[in-house]
Amino acid sequence: MVRKPALMEKVAFTSALRSEGVAARLGVLLGISFTVALATGLFSHFLQHPPPWLNWPSRPVWLYRVTQGVHVIGGLATIPLLLAKLWTVYPKLWQWPPLRSAAHAAERAFVLLLVAGSLFQLFTGLLNVAYTYPWSFFFTTAHYWTAFVVYGALIIHVATEWSKVRRSIPVPLEPDRRRFLLTAGAASGLTALLTVGETFTPLERLAVLAPRNPGIGPQGLPVNRTAEEAGVGPAGAEYRLIVDGAIRAEYSYEELLRLPQHTVELPISCVEGWSASAHWTGVRMRDLVAGAAPDAVVTVESSERPSGAYRVSELRPPHWNDPLTLLALRVDGETLHLEHGYPARLIAPNRPGVMQTKWVKRVTVS
Repeated sequence: MVRKPALMEKVAFTSALRSEGVAARLGVLLGISFTVALATGLFSHFLQHPPPWLNWPSRPVWLYRVTQGVHVIGGLATIPLLLAKLWTVYPKLWQWPPLRSAAHAAERAFVLLLVAGSLFQLFTGLLNVAYTYPWSFFFTTAHYWTAFVVYGALIIHVATEWSKVRRSIPVPLEPDRRRFLLTAGAASGLTALLTVGETFTPLERLAVLAPRNPGIGPQGLPVNRTAEEAGVGPAGAEYRLIVDGAIRAEYSYEELLRLPQHTVELPISCVEGWSASAHWTGVRMRDLVAGAAPDAVVTVESSERPSGAYRVSELRPPHWNDPLTLLALRVDGETLHLEHGYPARLIAPNRPGVMQTKWVKRVTVS
């Protein structure tokens, strides 16, 4: 009576498509994908939260656009591979006895961490790029720390399973299993193809799965945080830009317009993966803070309500000294729309969109 249910479970989970070789190949693909995601995710995190000793370069201007596009689009493309892998190996969850030794228990615990963490990362990431938050925790913090848990569990899993991978990879797959693997790969590739247009504009028309069309929005640019959400109203004649700290000055909007104007082409690159280029016109930051010490840090503050997570951002020397970094007043030849930061916003190369501060009211040199 004890053996019969176990035998029935074994028959129920049997499929000609499952094999050690299929699982090994999917595992290798997932290992590569998770490694790329970790590297690009850490780059994004430390761009947004750099330690005091780290000055990220401002060039090449497209670097963050590419790395964050790879991070988000690659993460979405990983979902079909993960689902295929879980379908291939989930009968092992029902092995009996479930724990054969202390070492086996530890191995299964790390597998549980790997599976649960992977599902958490990919599906909360999917909801994040869709701007849907059915949770109370701060996504960025949870995503960051869970990445280390997942990757640590992945390293341990690879170490325990590497002999199987080495044994299985050289053995050719049967036709049905090869087709299953190709189908999973095709689903992953199709996901990437139907999303990549949010970053790679020549394929914009194909980006039907992307949460943002990079060409839709005021003045042809998308908006993540609106003026209403930020608690910002139209700036009146009383607008003054305050420069303080080591450099002190004050400018009305008209005075800013009379300063030397420069036009640059730079992308807005969002942490959710989309990006769009535009021509920005305004005052070079290095001219605005002329006379600042070479190692000074420039803090840019928005007029949005104090609860805004990114209402203040820092410019380290490589960025505020770069001639492409502007206090922008116009975009594509037009006065900035309120949704894009009127009367003035920051635009700088190789920088996340959340740090391209809008509605700038104060610049502090320290």
